[in-house]
Amino acid sequence: MRLSLVPRLFSTSRPPDAVLIQTSPPRDGLVSLGIEVNLLPAAIEAVVARGGLVVAQINPRMPFTRGDGLIDVDRIDLALEVDALLPSPDTRRTDPLCVAIGAGVAAYATNGGTVQMGIGQIPDAAATALRDMGELGVWSEMISDGVLDLVRAGSLDPNRPICASFLVGSPELYAWADDNPNLVMRRTEVINDPATIARQPAMLAVNTALQVDLFDQANASYVRGAIYSGFGGQPDFVIGALHSPGGHAVVALRSWHEKSGSSAIVPLLSDPVTSFQHSVIVTEHGAAEMFGRSSIDQAHQLVDQAADPRARDSLRDAAGPSASISV
Repeated sequence: MRLSLVPRLFSTSRPPDAVLIQTSPPRDGLVSLGIEVNLLPAAIEAVVARGGLVVAQINPRMPFTRGDGLIDVDRIDLALEVDALLPSPDTRRTDPLCVAIGAGVAAYATNGGTVQMGIGQIPDAAATALRDMGELGVWSEMISDGVLDLVRAGSLDPNRPICASFLVGSPELYAWADDNPNLVMRRTEVINDPATIARQPAMLAVNTALQVDLFDQANASYVRGAIYSGFGGQPDFVIGALHSPGGHAVVALRSWHEKSGSSAIVPLLSDPVTSFQHSVIVTEHGAAEMFGRSSIDQAHQLVDQAADPRARDSLRDAAGPSASISV
């Protein structure tokens, strides 16, 4: 299910009886959901309406973030005080392939535009490549340290708040987020609403996938037939970015899976599709532009501009003579 629609479950087929949250200590009668707003406001409202329980872990390490994650202490039925470190991902050095992909992604950004980026080596590399841009806005389901780098580089518009739904990153990122008036945490129904995404100027949505096929269908959810990840917000941001004036829905990925020795560009997906009809597919080999092209031209672009050279001959064979894919 698209993440933007999950809150509907709480009032229909999946009404919750209790919700467990982790919050900041109270300030002026309010606690903050801190780094994780996301679906929780909708869950809390549904539980309160049903007379269920709201249980909070009060963590002094949780930053007090503003926006939709402020909860009146009167809504909490039970509170526990626990001092616990917040999760931070291991730091991984960005390799040359990611640098090339990041540069390819940044080529589709415009000064004064808006960006959505997640966590990982590719989003971080894209953020690095965006440092020379100016007056950027951030409207993103999640943000990590790459956005903090853009803040420090002066790449963001100081008059536009950074809008996100949750944060995952370093302790430094969490310290920056604490009581930061330039950071507004929004609930899922707002941040992932495709119509709201479409209203962001020149929205550049950067997502990744495990596989992309010659029909520009992306799989970000399945590995060998087993669920690897849910859809998340990828379909929401792909649709929203495509409807944004000057916007682009980019899928950025490595062209080759080293562990399995297989191509990330495949003839046809065998697993359910996560998203499709993107603006461009970016790998370390280049950018395959998809928007407005026929399926034959899409195949041309993917094989010649994005696929790993080791896979190109077999992809041309799989495309068949109707595609007329040439070297």
